Amino acid sequence: MTTPKNNNQGLSRRDCLKLSGLALGALATGGATSRYGGGSPWAPVGNCYPTNFKTQEYSYFEQLKPIVPWGRDVAGNITGTKLEPNEMRITFMGSVVPMTRRAQAEMSLFVEVGWVTDPDGKNGRPMDQFIFDFGCGVSANYQACGVGYGRMDKIFINHLHADHMTDLVQVYGFGDGGDRKSPLFVWGHGDSKVANPGMNSTGPNPENPNGTGGDPPNGYASDPPYYNDGVVAFCTYLREACRWHTESQAFQGTAYQSYKPLTQIAADWGLPYVPAPAGIYPDPPNDSNALIPVELDWTKTGLDGEGRPTGDNVAYHNSATGAKVLHYPVIHCRAGSLGYKLEWTPPGATRPLTMMYSSDTKPEMNSINHAINRDADGKPRGVDVFIHEMAVAPEVWAMKNQGLSQPGTDDVFKATVQGMETVQNSSHTPQGAFGYMLSQINAIKRPGLAVATHFSTADDTVACALNSVQAHCPEIKKVGDQLVWSFDLMVLRVFPDRIEQRRAVVNDFSFNPPIPQSQFHSDMYAPKYHYDDGTGDPFYQIKMDPAIVEGIPPTQQGGYHGQPTFDESGY
Repeated sequence: MTTPKNNNQGLSRRDCLKLSGLALGALATGGATSRYGGGSPWAPVGNCYPTNFKTQEYSYFEQLKPIVPWGRDVAGNITGTKLEPNEMRITFMGSVVPMTRRAQAEMSLFVEVGWVTDPDGKNGRPMDQFIFDFGCGVSANYQACGVGYGRMDKIFINHLHADHMTDLVQVYGFGDGGDRKSPLFVWGHGDSKVANPGMNSTGPNPENPNGTGGDPPNGYASDPPYYNDGVVAFCTYLREACRWHTESQAFQGTAYQSYKPLTQIAADWGLPYVPAPAGIYPDPPNDSNALIPVELDWTKTGLDGEGRPTGDNVAYHNSATGAKVLHYPVIHCRAGSLGYKLEWTPPGATRPLTMMYSSDTKPEMNSINHAINRDADGKPRGVDVFIHEMAVAPEVWAMKNQGLSQPGTDDVFKATVQGMETVQNSSHTPQGAFGYMLSQINAIKRPGLAVATHFSTADDTVACALNSVQAHCPEIKKVGDQLVWSFDLMVLRVFPDRIEQRRAVVNDFSFNPPIPQSQFHSDMYAPKYHYDDGTGDPFYQIKMDPAIVEGIPPTQQGGYHGQPTFDESGY
């Protein structure tokens, strides 16, 4: 794999080594003496605490102008703030490192582009929409923002850690009963192809069941097998794990006749190949129970040796909307993790709007070079929004987990810090390293906005982290127009000439978004479990021997003052 060179400011081997090793020492720490900035950038993290900053609030987010997410009422009329024709809208539905907390769900971005007006000239919908990651707890935020299952049919997973895919069970399982009457497409990495020292060429190795016993070839054959651990294997077994769930709902319609064949979908969406439904018992390719993985070659960087695009890393390129999703490898825990880059040119615009999302990664060059965003001639264009993970300093993480108000001094605390440093070194970007990456990007072409994410965000953690960033990128003076930390329901409205930051105002007691009449299909197939007339039979799967279980008929007398026990209408 060739590492692209930066024409305007070359990175030496020493720079690259520095970039990958910034998890240690002062670069993972920082002090704070003023609101979101100031103080000595090289002060130890202990100088941040005890703190006068709020630990239970992210004041910057609270000060943003509110926006009501666009939606539709039952009649199909627009509610909230619809997208402008030249707008890319990014909503953080989740933003935290595990575990999920009440203030922040785990990672997920919802991105919408453009606007298509309905023939009536009044209503409409986004031109295209995408989900990047789908971690624990994010379903509630999607529902609160009025995003129905029908708008959640294209999900791009950066890697298969639980905090990036847990709520897929929710969106897959209940989509067919909602307004998604078409397959769920899931993009992700292929097999890691990491040799498994606990197996030999025929299966588990009894002499080395846990993969221990020394360096290769001790404990396994000279050509050891590897797990099938890519998105195809993931979707195959997720589909089977949800079998009881999907069958139980199959008295409802799950497919319509006019849905395009997969060959046409693959052509329209510019997929790298024609995918197939996953599962030991695959579903029909037009069914909403079909879980369709699109496995990506994680070895492709999409860049040549000079950092120019090669075009061999396209995950999605819609011929109708013009939206394009590119992928590239990042460094996180195990071979295969991906970053994504979205490009979309608004009507009448001369350049595409671009968003990058690295997800979890050690500091690495691919994100830097994609953020510089050179065109085919080598000219740096820069991305509009650069979203990259940042790990909380190990001392702060240990302090928070142990319920302390300042870093501890005992052996337990020191051991906890050491453990967190090990995790950070293996797979994440420390605060100072994030600043160093920004300095390298900014030296050539500054992003419109940089966003630190996968971070336990509050006034105190942000203030402390900012100093570490400033140690390497002193032009960042404050949280604001150049750099922000993400938070659930933060909305970025990206236009060709500006980026607006907003705070989504939602209903915490919302129901599923209404399904307008226009979204119902007239050519639905009969449900799997149906009566002779084609209507769904909700009792087909629960016709049991009364000796085992006996239901209470709704017309049975015996309720209050001889009234029926209950009514099928619910009253």
